[in-house]
Amino acid sequence: MKVAIMQPYFFPYIGYYQLIHAVDTFVIYDDVHFIKKGWIHRNYILVDGHKHPLTMSVEKMSQNRLILEHERANIEDVTRHQLKHLYHGYRRAPQFERVMPLLEPVLRYEDRNVSRYLAHSLETIARSLGIQTTFVRSSDLAIGKTLKGQDRVLAICQALGATDYINAINGRALYDADAFEQKGIRLSFIDTDIAPYDQGTDEFEPYLSIIDLMMHCSKEEMQLMLDRYELISNRQVT
Repeated sequence: MKVAIMQPYFFPYIGYYQLIHAVDTFVIYDDVHFIKKGWIHRNYILVDGHKHPLTMSVEKMSQNRLILEHERANIEDVTRHQLKHLYHGYRRAPQFERVMPLLEPVLRYEDRNVSRYLAHSLETIARSLGIQTTFVRSSDLAIGKTLKGQDRVLAICQALGATDYINAINGRALYDADAFEQKGIRLSFIDTDIAPYDQGTDEFEPYLSIIDLMMHCSKEEMQLMLDRYELISNRQVT
């Protein structure tokens, strides 16, 4: 059983979906503190060939409250602006006619709760990419709230019967491989390879929202990109 645990992000880049693809169970880590100016409520798309923010408005954002305790704000107005930016930025993209009917109901999803809204969008996009990974929200697991950091991750892994825990490579300083091995869990990190694709611009802009990739690439091309990663053990990472 391969497990990954990540905070829910707003239409994250392909590397996030590679992590989902690499595991059997993906835990949406929603009972941890909200991070302002992070990826929970914003990302980037291309508009007129330039990087442009796509954001979700959140009421009273606070790093002193959990992600699941936040609600979306100004839903109708924000959704209208999001759709306007997508139509303007991608109406001439090769996959627009196929992708927009998928994205629009995801953006219009009415649940005000940030955690549930993001969980719905992540799973919907994952399924459209052919990913069959099981999704679980950490808030639905009976894990002690007093546990923090690595101890809580280990407890979640044990509750799910994990044999492997896979994390984004930029989190390698957070974990001790020996602690995982003592619990019978292999620790590894996903090293993402972002392959350039035709964005209709002179210069490739990497790390944009998955929306940009979906608008420019066929299903077959995206499925190939999902496999463009390497799993590196903690011992290999320097």
